[in-house]
Amino acid sequence: MKFLIVFVALFAVALAAPAAQDAEIVRSNSDVGAESFKYDWEISDGQAAEAEGKLNNVGSENEALSVHGSYRFVADDGVTYEVKYIADENGFQPQGAHLPVAPVA
Repeated sequence: MKFLIVFVALFAVALAAPAAQDAEIVRSNSDVGAESFKYDWEISDGQAAEAEGKLNNVGSENEALSVHGSYRFVADDGVTYEVKYIADENGFQPQGAHLPVAPVA
């Protein structure tokens, strides 16, 4: 539960960061509950993010937050980068065309 609160707080800080002067919010939705959350947003400059998370094994010693989502942005080189990810008890697992892939053992 603490992780959920911290995650939502960090998301709010990211949204509050100064954006480009011409960028406008195109879409912004969120639904935050005691054991789950969901959000998505998009800015006119090409940035966007979405995520959905839920608390698993509620009340047990193995309580853990599981999140899946994606984000995209346009870098200074003009290329749009997109990352899809899962974040759970196994850590942060990003995937993107621009990210290296670990060899399978």
